[in-house]
Amino acid sequence: MTSRPSRMSSEERREQIIEAAIAVFGAKGYVGTTTDDVAKAASVSQPYVVRLFGTKENLFLAALDSALEELLAAFATVPSVPDLHARGELMGQAYLRLLEVRGLHQLLSHAFLLGAHPVIGPAARDGFARVWRYLRDEAGFTSEEAQKFLAMGMLINTMLGLRLTEEYGRDAGMTELFDECFPVSIGLVLEEAPRAHEPW
Repeated sequence: MTSRPSRMSSEERREQIIEAAIAVFGAKGYVGTTTDDVAKAASVSQPYVVRLFGTKENLFLAALDSALEELLAAFATVPSVPDLHARGELMGQAYLRLLEVRGLHQLLSHAFLLGAHPVIGPAARDGFARVWRYLRDEAGFTSEEAQKFLAMGMLINTMLGLRLTEEYGRDAGMTELFDECFPVSIGLVLEEAPRAHEPW
């Protein structure tokens, strides 16, 4: 007698939907995504998504919160080495490993462009402030080091959003940019970044 596969709990199903939401919002943006898009990506019904989250706005907020938690958790895995430059390098590598979370970097970029939205705007600003406080208070960066780290993160997100990996090896300028920005992690970036743009 074969045992039946165990059913997912409501919390597991919720996490599955949020994972799909991060990927779909990351690929299509807030305006371009529907709850039905996310439901299809999560292999659940659209009414079930609405029952759990209520609105697309609430779903986006849940996805944003999850993405920020994953980001800060990744930073927290970096050992507290005394050399702040070395710590910054390790945190940068942790940030790049988050490419394995499909859509995370793009979702953050979309959120940070929604500053005028009455609900998402404040949540995105709070999230950005949380990252800044982590860099200053937990990582121990100076304000200048924190600024440079954030600037590099935004450059990475911009390069991913523009799909510049498609130009690597074809355009000399873009190839140089990637080689300078990712001297250690270029293989990971070239392998993982295209997954963020795969159609659903």
